[in-house]
Amino acid sequence: MGKGKTKTSIAGISNCSSCLAFSLQPKQPASSKGFTLIELTVVVFLIGLMLLIAVPKVRDTMLNDGLETTVNRLIGMARELRSDAVRNQVDYVLHIDMDNDLIWAHSIDMTPEAKDEMKKRAFRLPEDVKVMDISFSEEEKMTDGEATIRFSRKNYTQPAVIHLAEKDRHFTLVVEPFLSSVRTYDKYIDFRDQIANK
Repeated sequence: MGKGKTKTSIAGISNCSSCLAFSLQPKQPASSKGFTLIELTVVVFLIGLMLLIAVPKVRDTMLNDGLETTVNRLIGMARELRSDAVRNQVDYVLHIDMDNDLIWAHSIDMTPEAKDEMKKRAFRLPEDVKVMDISFSEEEKMTDGEATIRFSRKNYTQPAVIHLAEKDRHFTLVVEPFLSSVRTYDKYIDFRDQIANK
């Protein structure tokens, strides 16, 4: 009879040890905790506020950055062409096709095929952005056709004033003969005006 009780108690202990194993696990809450209505309202309000601030800026950037993109592209090309001309000791030519709204460049030692390839990869002006005119002197102003600006291997650049427009916005780029930077103005400045400002 004592043996039977011992067996029962051992079985009880083994059952109890399995109970202990389960009891060591973290208890699951009776109901999973969620967000309160106030927390959700605050989050939705903050997201709406961020969108209210961000959307007009993104829209304005998408609508108005065509002119700025063109200005930055021309400044970058002028800087790069001047640097390449001196480094490679070969003249470079920047082409601005006002009729077809294209801008590209090549070195004078390129083959005709390579020049054609560069023209095929030309930068096309964004819609509504136009090159109004390009002045090389007080007398010489181009309003159509293809203008060229030469970057010499002797660190000299043909001076030019480029006028860009997008609807009622205007930009003037002044390519200096001896300076590596291109001066920019967010308005129309005549060739004579920029000479007077020096």
